[in-house]
Amino acid sequence: MQQALVNMLRMQDRMNMRVHDSWQRQGFAWYRAIWIECAELIEHHGYKWWKKQEADMEQVRLEVIDIWHFGLSALLRDGKSFEQIASEVVSELADHQPDRSGVPEATEKLALHALSEKKFSPTKFWDLMLAAGLEFDTLYAAYVGKNVLNFFRQDNGYKTGTYIKTWAGREDNEHLVELVGSLDKDATDFADQVYRALQDRYRELVLRP
Repeated sequence: MQQALVNMLRMQDRMNMRVHDSWQRQGFAWYRAIWIECAELIEHHGYKWWKKQEADMEQVRLEVIDIWHFGLSALLRDGKSFEQIASEVVSELADHQPDRSGVPEATEKLALHALSEKKFSPTKFWDLMLAAGLEFDTLYAAYVGKNVLNFFRQDNGYKTGTYIKTWAGREDNEHLVELVGSLDKDATDFADQVYRALQDRYRELVLRP
């Protein structure tokens, strides 16, 4: 787990550097992004008792991955090394007893902590991850996929507004889930495979109407 955390922290730092080369000095409100993503997660899970709703668990899990991106960024702001942060997270999780909350309850606990402490809680995220039906290995594979998608977006005009997020009537997130499911997650070039698959589909569905 510790090496996987180091890998993800390094990938997140690289992604943040792509957005702003001195991102750690900008004071970005990662905690705010976390609780807003929590609200989006609840939308996908459903809360409207006055109408028929079914939880879209695939989208719920995608929101969990989005939260993890912001959580990693919040952890990186302390100026510690990737290895030190990963070691602290592993130690914190080793002493943690999951409370087995449902998805709405676990989401609200994570959001409340973000709002009250303006920080990210790895243990409360862990409870949400488990509630959403994710294991750490699944989280890792999904994170790598979404991280690659974020780079793909940047490479194709996300910051300038020229990137097209909906491909043939489906969001790029949905295409990502489908593509990742067809690839070898244990391959050493897994991230490269994801990028190439996204590139091929984007060219087919968007750039070649």
